[in-house]
Amino acid sequence: MAAETLAEAGCRVTIYDRMPGFGRKFLMAGVGGLNLTHSEGMEAFLSRYRGMPLQAMVEAFPPEALRAWCEGLGEETFIGSSGRVFPKSLKASPLLRAWLLRLSELGVESRVRHRWTGWRDEALTFDAPDGTIEAVHDAAILALGGASWARLGSDGAWSEIVQQAGVATAPFKPANCSFEVDWREHVGSRFAGTPLKSIALSFGDRTLRGEAMVSETGIEGGAIYALSPDLRDAIDATGSAGLIIDLKPDHDRDRLAARLTDGRKGDTLTSRLRKVGLPPVAIAVLREGVRSLPRDPVALAGAIKAVPITLTGTGGMTRAISSAGGVRAEAIDARLMLRAKPGCFVAGEMLDWEAPTGGYLLQACFASGRSAARGAIDWLAEPGRS
Repeated sequence: MAAETLAEAGCRVTIYDRMPGFGRKFLMAGVGGLNLTHSEGMEAFLSRYRGMPLQAMVEAFPPEALRAWCEGLGEETFIGSSGRVFPKSLKASPLLRAWLLRLSELGVESRVRHRWTGWRDEALTFDAPDGTIEAVHDAAILALGGASWARLGSDGAWSEIVQQAGVATAPFKPANCSFEVDWREHVGSRFAGTPLKSIALSFGDRTLRGEAMVSETGIEGGAIYALSPDLRDAIDATGSAGLIIDLKPDHDRDRLAARLTDGRKGDTLTSRLRKVGLPPVAIAVLREGVRSLPRDPVALAGAIKAVPITLTGTGGMTRAISSAGGVRAEAIDARLMLRAKPGCFVAGEMLDWEAPTGGYLLQACFASGRSAARGAIDWLAEPGRS
């Protein structure tokens, strides 16, 4: 995105990528349908971000502009029932092909299998197929990713390099990640990969509707991801986090108690739970959180609507969708230029911010890429530069 913005402004641009081809992480995002952005109002949209302020970047390139950009590449978009925005093809590869063709037509040059290793005087240094090379450019934009999906290129190794140059960074932490639960063996082994649908999750003063999925060692899924910053911070501070699951959020306690009262006198507790619509995975989670279930309908309804689950750790960076941490806000100026390295700008997940899944991650990466490019253009236009 930065390269396109620079090239359209008349700059000569070269993209260096450590991988054999471009957009590996972008293509991975397409496996789930390529959720590009979200259609909710700007105030709500901006509230999803945590960490470095991104308001100016996103407002300069909002979701509507991103949709228009996609359609300009021949990929129409649509809004799903959840408000998320997707290309009609539900794939990343057609959009990436059209995008790379546009860059080529703009004269952008590409260098793959070039891993950035730092600076030597005014030059950028790379490990390349032919050995170590140096390249001198008037300005540089680093978009090296965070620390998740290392096999796709973003392993966070750049943080040590920039720290040595005097750039302040925040440590990487998993975001949009799974969490560990000390399930009894039969829960994790039997129900791993089984979704908990139409539930509500609460932590602190936040409650979110959605889905989660039991894993062999814990729990994950969209609603969990949205709460992950607070859950992760609580675990870091105290060693655990208490999550509350409402297994029947569409029923208040009295209505649920009335349904639990109905039935035959000899019904087992499991039969009563099934009659109110709890699938086996939900019953297993209920029994895990409340080891001694009450038989009184009102008390049982209360237990169903507030199942306590103790999270003991995160699933780690290897299973995380994204990461928190990176270049701190105080290390850059308003143009996204490194204060310690004039002429070098940063964008994307290198910056210290995080957001839930739902289109917010890609939107911020697109927007920050354009912002970094505009910053570089402004810096290059200053008197005395050519």
